[in-house]
Amino acid sequence: MPEILLDNSIDELKEIVAGLGQPSFRAGQIMKWLYCGAEFDDMTNLPADLRTVLSCGYVAQPLVIQEHYESSDGSVKFLYRYSDGNIIEGVYMPHSYGNTLCVSTQAGCRMGCSFCASGIGGLVRNLTAGEIVAQVVAVNKFFGGSVTDRKISNLVLMGSGEPLDNYDNVTKFLRLITDKNTFNIGMRSISLSTCGIVENIRKLADDGYGVTLSLSLHATTDETRRELMPIANKYGLGEVIDAVKYYFEKTGRRVIFEYALVKGRNMSFFDCKRLRELTRGYPCHVNLIRLNYVKEKGMAGCTEAEAQRFCKKLEEMNVSATIRRSFGNDIGGACGQLRRSYIAKR
Repeated sequence: MPEILLDNSIDELKEIVAGLGQPSFRAGQIMKWLYCGAEFDDMTNLPADLRTVLSCGYVAQPLVIQEHYESSDGSVKFLYRYSDGNIIEGVYMPHSYGNTLCVSTQAGCRMGCSFCASGIGGLVRNLTAGEIVAQVVAVNKFFGGSVTDRKISNLVLMGSGEPLDNYDNVTKFLRLITDKNTFNIGMRSISLSTCGIVENIRKLADDGYGVTLSLSLHATTDETRRELMPIANKYGLGEVIDAVKYYFEKTGRRVIFEYALVKGRNMSFFDCKRLRELTRGYPCHVNLIRLNYVKEKGMAGCTEAEAQRFCKKLEEMNVSATIRRSFGNDIGGACGQLRRSYIAKR
C-alpha cells in the first residue's frame, strides 16, 4: 500500500527527499502543495522525475469529498471517502468569530454511547494523522482557501470516533496542523472532545497540548453515566473530574463539560445541584446540548423551553452554562447520521 505523504512533518519530508537525492528545500515545496490539496501532477515546480517517483510510493491526498450538503443555517456537512473506501463525515460551521470545522478521528467508534450514531457498527479503524489533516485540507480547498489564506480558523475534534482512543495519531495531527510550515492553527483554536479516558487526559496535559478540553459528562451520578456511556464502567466520575482538574492545573486551560439533555434522565433539580458541586472551585463551563434524535437509539431530547429552564437553574446556582447552538438539523446534523444513511443506501 502506498504511504500517505500528509502523515509526515517537514523534517520527515526532508528525510524522504534526501533519500531520493533531492535538496532539502523540495520538502517545503511539497508541504505547501499538500496543504493546498494538490495531487502530484499539480506540483509544477517539482522536477517531473521526482513527481513520478513520489506518485509510485505515496498518496498525496488520501480522501475525496464524496458528497456535501448545505444547510439553511450556513453550515455544510461533508462525506469523505478514503482510499480504502471508508466513509466518514465532518461539518463546517460559520460563526461571527471565525469558521469552525468539526473533524473525525476514527472510522466508527467503539465507545458505544447510548445517544450517539457514530458508534453504531463499532470501530472500523483509526485514522492516521495525515488522514485527519486531509479533512481540513479538503474543506479549506472547497472554500477556495490555501496555506496562506485559510478559510478555517477553528477546529473541533468532535466528529466520529474518540480522539483519545487514537492518541498517537491525534497528537501527531495536532503537531502537524499547528506547524508554522502548514496551517499554523493555534492550540487555543482547537477543541478536543473526550468521553473520559483518564490516563490519556493526564498524558495530554503532561505532553503539553494546550487545546480546549471538552469532557462528555452527560450525567451527574455514576449510575446514570454508566447507563448512558459504557466508558463509565471503567472510570468513575471522581477519577474523571480529578483528571480534568489536573489538565487545568497543567495547562491553565478552562475545561468545558458537554451535557446532552436527555428527558427524564439528567434534567432534575438535583442534577443542577450536583453539576454545581462537580464544577466548583476551578474554571470550567457547562455546554448544554439539545439531543439530536437518532432513530437507532430512540432517546428523547427536550424542547427549547425545557433547555432554557435547566440553564436558568444552573445560572441561579452560579454555574457557568450556555445552550450550544445547533447546526445542520435539516441535513442530518448529528455526527454519524449521514454516514449511516449513505452506507445503507449504497
